Amino acid sequence: MTINNSRPAAGSTPTDLKPEEIQGVIDRILAKEEAAAAKRSVSPDSGSGLSRQAQALSAQDAEHSVFDGDQQDLQDRRALRRVAGLSTELEDVTEVEYRQLRLERVVLAGLWMEGTAADAENSLRELAALAETAGSEVLDGIIQRRMKPDPGTFLGSGKAQELKDIVLATGADTVIVDSELSPSQRRGLEDIVKVKVIDRTALILDIFAQHAKSREGKAQVELAQLEYLLPRLRGWGESMSRQAGGQVGSAGAGMGSRGPGETKIELDRRKIRTRMAKLRREIAAMKPARETKRANRQRNEVPSVAIAGYTNAGKSSLLNRLTDAGVLVENALFATLDPTIRKAETADGIGYTLADTVGFVRSLPTQLVEAFRSTLEEVADADLILHVVDASHPDPEGQIAAVRAVLADVDARRIPEIIVLNKADAADPFVLERLRQREPRTVVVSARTGEGIEELRQAISDGIPRPGIELDLLVPYQRGDVVSRLHSQDAEIISLDHEEGGTRLRVKVRDSLAPELEPFALHA
Repeated sequence: MTINNSRPAAGSTPTDLKPEEIQGVIDRILAKEEAAAAKRSVSPDSGSGLSRQAQALSAQDAEHSVFDGDQQDLQDRRALRRVAGLSTELEDVTEVEYRQLRLERVVLAGLWMEGTAADAENSLRELAALAETAGSEVLDGIIQRRMKPDPGTFLGSGKAQELKDIVLATGADTVIVDSELSPSQRRGLEDIVKVKVIDRTALILDIFAQHAKSREGKAQVELAQLEYLLPRLRGWGESMSRQAGGQVGSAGAGMGSRGPGETKIELDRRKIRTRMAKLRREIAAMKPARETKRANRQRNEVPSVAIAGYTNAGKSSLLNRLTDAGVLVENALFATLDPTIRKAETADGIGYTLADTVGFVRSLPTQLVEAFRSTLEEVADADLILHVVDASHPDPEGQIAAVRAVLADVDARRIPEIIVLNKADAADPFVLERLRQREPRTVVVSARTGEGIEELRQAISDGIPRPGIELDLLVPYQRGDVVSRLHSQDAEIISLDHEEGGTRLRVKVRDSLAPELEPFALHA
């Protein structure tokens, strides 16, 4: 078919197209419409250009399996629903009845200072997932290539002005920066964009404040928030930053207010420090209870296995699959914060504990690491770490490096580690093979479908400490209590025979049980 660049006269129709060519044009138009509809269904955030997979949230349809239980905690969390399109003023009583909150409309901003462009995009997409978890609607995002942040506005005056134009065009009410801002940078950027500006640390702290449920978890999050707020407290004119001095012009407060006073901002700082001291005392008072439970397990020589990993990697789902714990599972970042410990048993009867810990993330705020140090001690005192990795994530190696950085902060890198490549049903086989080649001890599983769970159980059985003292025993038949004791989790029976003088056993026991069995030992 020849292409004619000339425009036909008004009212005329092209007659040189054959019916099959016309049908071909129609088919191409319909195919484009179907592709656009499919793209919209995958990425509902039409203005942001950030795909669902890139937002670090799972793309799997089924969020829960039969091993996750009733998930009543999740129903309670979702009882407070956030919906788009509501004004801040109530127009209908049903908005109160159903407790619907308007979504914050946010624009993201980040710097590309090192690594590749894909790394910078993945970091911004992860920030979008964090923003959605906190309850906001992501409208747009920008990335700037700079060697180092601008000391005044973080982005620089030109890019900050461009960000202001985007905020005005999209109608956003918040800007989230993919880094930690200094107080002066935050103030300078707010002065330009004219809307609220928060950084990555404040966003993560907000998610923690929403999801903390236990008394200890709430105290730890509040302490971290106050540590973050203290250096960023700033005055607002005379009410916060000025003392009431003598009468100087028309600004003086007059009689009764002369002399050295305490400014409002100093009062607030003192109140924050007082509250922080009280929270530290409360957290220190809660620590002995956790240490007592841990000491009991250590005294009874019960092996402990800690589940650690990046947020939303599937740690809680894996715990439910292994122990039927029924803990909360949600397709969100930092869905569970409070540690959960459950009993488990190997195929040959050796008991151990499984501990689900808080998830990690890139640039995890140091305030959270310090505040949750008592919780992270569950990982530092474990005998084996199951390092869960989301194998379907665009950058699993980056997740592994981020988790190991936090493990090093709590002195847990010395503990044996098994890399658990989760979400194998949604992962690329080439990525799985690449990770298996990089890491010495790996197990490929899917907590949703159950693939590889038995292999993981065997890896745990081989990795936990086992009874190490081997004994040859002859137990009289009237001492059935001793034989029953050997069938417990503190011993491993190698062989058992019934002889004329009693029950002949060859066993491996722990150090604490060996003295009790000395009267029945057969010495060569």
